[in-house]
This record gives sequence, structure tokens and C-alpha cells, in this order.
Amino acid sequence: MPKTLPEWLDYIERQHPKSIDMGLERVRAVAARLGLKKPAKKVITVGGTNGKGSTVAFIEAIARAAGWKVGAYTSPHLLAYNERVRIDGLDADDAALVAAFAAIEAARGDTPLTYFEYGTLAALWLFAHSKLDLAILEVGLGGRLDATNLVDPDVAVITTVDLDHQDYLGDDIEAIGFEKAGIARAWKPLVLGDDDPPASVLRHAYAIGANTLRAGCDFFFDTADGPGNRFSPTDATPPAAGHWTWRETRRALQDLPLPRLAAPAQLRNAATAIAALRALGKALPTTAVAAGVAQAHMRGRLQRFMRKDVEVVVDVGHNPQAARELARWLATAPTTGRTHAVFAALGDKDVRGVVEALAGRIDAWHLAGLAEHGPRGVDVDAFAARLAGTAAGDGARHATVERAIHAALEQAAAGDRVLVFGSFHTAADALAGLEGARS
Repeated sequence: MPKTLPEWLDYIERQHPKSIDMGLERVRAVAARLGLKKPAKKVITVGGTNGKGSTVAFIEAIARAAGWKVGAYTSPHLLAYNERVRIDGLDADDAALVAAFAAIEAARGDTPLTYFEYGTLAALWLFAHSKLDLAILEVGLGGRLDATNLVDPDVAVITTVDLDHQDYLGDDIEAIGFEKAGIARAWKPLVLGDDDPPASVLRHAYAIGANTLRAGCDFFFDTADGPGNRFSPTDATPPAAGHWTWRETRRALQDLPLPRLAAPAQLRNAATAIAALRALGKALPTTAVAAGVAQAHMRGRLQRFMRKDVEVVVDVGHNPQAARELARWLATAPTTGRTHAVFAALGDKDVRGVVEALAGRIDAWHLAGLAEHGPRGVDVDAFAARLAGTAAGDGARHATVERAIHAALEQAAAGDRVLVFGSFHTAADALAGLEGARS
């Protein structure tokens, strides 16, 4: 039997023949043997293509500022597995995770579980023993058949819907939307961060009687520069510069600080988080909202470092929708010099779509391989071949992300920027070198 956390992680990775095996039968059976029911007094489940992790961070920070005891389960991690489970703002320690995995192993019998299913059950087991006011669960893949969906949430959130993971979720937005809408529950709130969500999401919500709350329809946000969505009321007091306003039909939260998280989309994520917490029906002081919005942070979301006179920015963005948001950020945060891209992605991603979204904002490309990151990883030559004919196709090639960053910094002049992106693995490799060794 494994004893340490690294031993357990190695063990659980080998207990199922597939890394992804979607479905709830196995994980539900083991949860029943563990006696796992609701992991907290209230539960919010967050799904979507992009923005899930940031929305969880905003919900967590606001709720904690309001004095609630909060647990958050997110994935994947960047530098240490412990990042996936937070209780009262602290990552779970090795001993707690080891105890959770041992309990799961004792209960599962001969039921095979995937790595993610083990992790989800471990988080729920730890939450159930922590007497939480609120548990926040981030969907791993899709929603309907994701392990997190064994819990009935009080509020479900879908941040965005776009093309990603088509091998598992379907080839078009409507099919993917249906899978993500599976986290909604009958007669419970479903918060939608998109102004114009797929019809499949709205149809499913209507069919089960979920109460949809839509950005641009049921809640709104605007800044001193103009509305963040399609709402521009004539009787509103304009926010002061550097502040923003969140609104619903009967209430407005004014003069909120701008998010510490930098991308333009983070204002929408913060607004969606506020809507989700309001949908719980619990008191939410404006001071707690302001403090949470200002304090929420996450690694690998436009995380900035300075290397001499060159800014290095690391982001986990890995699909065309995320790339479009990166392009928007580059447009709103220009540098005095050139922008160098370090780009590395897994083999199943729409890398040509990513480059197309960013091409006009990048001056020099450095491609890197992720061959060491499992069966989905590719070496740099195979990666470059997939980009032939694009703006990045003739970029410099490097075996690893670390080497690509080093080369980009060598090429960069004072005032330039190096943007590192393309995968959670890319961000993890970058952060391991930029802020410390990987755990």
C-alpha cells in the first residue's frame, strides 16, 4: 500500500486502463460505499470551456471575505497536486490527501477508477470532514458525465461554451453545450456567463425547469469606459475610473475594484461569480464582494515576471477562444517593444486556430515540444509540422519550454515582452523555472 503522496499519485495513475473514461456509475458506487453525500451546506459547480478556474477563484475569495468556510476543488494543477484541493484558502497537505486516498482504496473494492475520479472523491471526502459552508467544484471535462456531477449543486455555472475536447464532447457548439448543461439541476439556478449561450443549454434548462440567470439579461456589469455587456441603463450612475458596477434587476453593487486578475474576460468572470453567490440566497455584503474581487488570484493566468528589462507573461490558454482573449489583452496592454511568443500545445488541440487568433499581435514565435507529457504530448518538429503555413510555422524550434523561454529572452531587448502559453503543461514548465522547482 502506498504511504507518501507521490507514491499514491503514481499508484492511482495506474488503476484504470484509460486516463479518461467518462461516466458516473463507478464513481457513484464508490461514493456510496464511502457514505459521501453533500460535501457542504451549499455547493456551486462551475463548468465551461474557459474561465472556470478564475470564476472559482472569485467565488472562493468573495465567500471567504464574507466569513464563510469554503472548500474549492479545481484541476489540473500546475506545480503541485495539493493545489487541486483548498480548504479555508489553504492547499490540502500531503497527510490529508494520503488519508483520503487510503479511505477511497479501502472502499472501492474491485471498481476501477481513473486518476481524476480518485481526485474528485478525495476532495469530496476531505470536504465532508471539514464542516464547510460552501464547496465549489470545478468540472474537469464536459459536465454531464464528469465525476463532479455526482454531487447535486445548489447553483450551477457555465462560464463559456466553445470548441475544445471534441473527441469527447462533440464536434459543434450545440453538442458541447448540451454536455456542459448536464450540471444543471431541476428548479435550481443555472448562471450563464455568456450573453448568447448555445440553444442546447437553454433548451436543457427549460426542459428540467432550471432557473437561468444570463449575463446581459439577468445580471450586468459596466465600467467607466462603457458597459461590459449589452446593458447601458440611462438612469445608472457611471462607475468611477478604475472601478466597475455589477447590477441585477433590483440591486446594484457600485464602485467595485477592478479584478487583480488582468485579462478583459476576468471582469465577466467576476460578474458571473457574484451572480452565482447571489443565487444561493445568502446575504452577501458589498464589502465582501469588493474584497474578494480585489484579492482573487490564480497562477498561470497572465502571471507576470520581470527578467531584467523584459516582461515575461505566463498563461494557461490552450484553445482558440482563450487565444482571442489573449489577443484582446495584448491590444489593451501594449508594450513599448516587441512581443515574443513561446507556444507549446498538446497534440489534440486546434493549434492553427490559436495562431490565427493571435497572429497579428505576435512579432516573433518560439515553438516548444511537450513530448515528455504523456501520449498527448508531441515533440517540437511534429508540432511545427501542424503549424506549416501559419504565422508561427517558421518560428524557432526548441525541444522544451525552458529552452524556448531562454532563447526568447536572449533575443528580446529592453521593453520587449515574452508571452508563454498553449497548455497547462506549458505554464507548469514555465513556472517551474520562473518561480521554483515543481513538486
